[in-house]
Amino acid sequence: MSVREAAAGPRVVAMTAEHADQVLAIYRLGVDEGQATFETGVPAWERFDASKLPGHRHVALDEAGRVLGWAAAAAVSDRQAYAGVVEHSVYVHPDARRRGVATALLRALIASTEAAGVWTIQAGIFPENTAGLALHARLGFRVVGTRTRIGRHHGVWRDVVLVERRSPVVS
Repeated sequence: MSVREAAAGPRVVAMTAEHADQVLAIYRLGVDEGQATFETGVPAWERFDASKLPGHRHVALDEAGRVLGWAAAAAVSDRQAYAGVVEHSVYVHPDARRRGVATALLRALIASTEAAGVWTIQAGIFPENTAGLALHARLGFRVVGTRTRIGRHHGVWRDVVLVERRSPVVS
């Protein structure tokens, strides 16, 4: 069965080292597409794992246990004033897109962060990533602004749309 066929009704669970190879493979696909991140390479699992907050890492699985996508959050700062603010990423295998995988992952991330007292989830999204912007809008994120020419990607200046979601339950 292909990933596309298995994408209906993903089961979202905590990301563990057991998922490492599949998570990094999906990340690599996103890096290679060039519309998801400024990164040009994928780190080793140990570095990836260390950079993500333990309670806010999720994978969506098909019925055979294959990873369809992942979401994870990282602290934006180690300063106490920003303890309730995280930045997140959501990546979905190309064959599993447009089947609710990203929505399920982002909902799980929202639930885990709110349970932990996080009041703001933010992300920087390339303006060309219209599907990512639409997903975030559907789940209550607002556009804060556009960071114009914020970084170079393969030698080209790129803009980033900053989005955030303020929790209605964490104050």
